[in-house]
Amino acid sequence: MDTITWDDFSKVQLRVGRVLQADVFEKARKPAYILHVDFGPELGVRKSSAQITVHYQPQDLVGRLVVAVVNFPPKQIGPLMSECLVTGFHDADGAVRLCIPEGEVPLGTRLL
Repeated sequence: MDTITWDDFSKVQLRVGRVLQADVFEKARKPAYILHVDFGPELGVRKSSAQITVHYQPQDLVGRLVVAVVNFPPKQIGPLMSECLVTGFHDADGAVRLCIPEGEVPLGTRLL
């Protein structure tokens, strides 16, 4: 495993946001949702493609807190311009489970 410096890690902006809307991403190559995530007044609402369809239904995602990288450059994913990367972990079968805060924290809070 390569090691990184604290300066390397400090460049990554991992922030908490709340899912406002989750829709099936019908034009995605692999099953995915389009998430609209509110990161609070400083960052606003950003869109992301998330391949989390095995463990989550769109209606169950609305209102949930998520952790996302917000300082990657926007990335074109089919017809969607993804503006953040929602984080998660692969389970034993390779499906993704979201990385989420244990409790309520203010939107936009940075992971330290």
